[in-house]
Amino acid sequence: MAKTVTKSAKKPAAKAAAKPASKAAAKPAPKAAAKASAKPATKMSAPKAKAKSAKKPALKLSMLKPSVNNMTVRVFARAAGFDAAETDAWGNTRSPEYMARNPAHLTPMIEDKGLPRGVLWESCAIMQYLANKHGLEKFYPKAPAKRAMVDSAMFYLIGTLYPYVARATYPALGFPHYAGEVGHSDAHPDKKSEAQKAAMAAIAEPLEVFHSFFRDGKPFIGGKHPSIADIRLAATLEFLAVIDYTLPKWAKEYVAAIEKKLGKAYAEPAGDVRGYIAYVRSQAKAPA
Repeated sequence: MAKTVTKSAKKPAAKAAAKPASKAAAKPAPKAAAKASAKPATKMSAPKAKAKSAKKPALKLSMLKPSVNNMTVRVFARAAGFDAAETDAWGNTRSPEYMARNPAHLTPMIEDKGLPRGVLWESCAIMQYLANKHGLEKFYPKAPAKRAMVDSAMFYLIGTLYPYVARATYPALGFPHYAGEVGHSDAHPDKKSEAQKAAMAAIAEPLEVFHSFFRDGKPFIGGKHPSIADIRLAATLEFLAVIDYTLPKWAKEYVAAIEKKLGKAYAEPAGDVRGYIAYVRSQAKAPA
């Protein structure tokens, strides 16, 4: 094959050299240029047409609109470009059908044939799985060090910040408390109130950790683009409005920056949470 290519390459070159220069510079060149300017333009536009017609990855999601955990995955699914079919699981998480698939009776829950049991719950695990499966590095970097920081921020949120937020906000939201919490016990209302106030006071410290350590002067934990940890943190901060918690200036600007960056992907799910909070607040102010 190598010899054949060499011989065939030499012959056209020799013929081209034998032709008068005037012919090469006259009509053939413009025709070739015309053909080159016509066909390549069509070929160049073809990939763009294919990109536009590419289908979004399908996603089946069971969720509850007033929940920030659910808001997290709803925001991520939109921002990542999934074609998400959402099912409102309100009042159905304890049904035999739901429990058969999800014995933990939790939301959000996604369904995917690639999963060992066909379903997956826990907002952070869902985002990690989908980002890994579809190569969404701008939300969840592959570089070990950068990924470790995103993971650390999410786990610190789940293990430290969110329990404080839950203790502070769940009494106002009317959500059931976790077993073992004072709010779940038969303790005197004063004791429950003290626990709620203590949780509110404790929120400031982990918030500052996110600001000074995980962001460290960057727009987001993920750098220039919000990561899955940023989405989880911003959604968590939404709940604090129900208790009139005064967020530090940086936190307000941070949430606003994420909403601006993600647009409707953030605003629509956030609107459901904000709407529920507004409803709860209106009920609390209404005369008995």
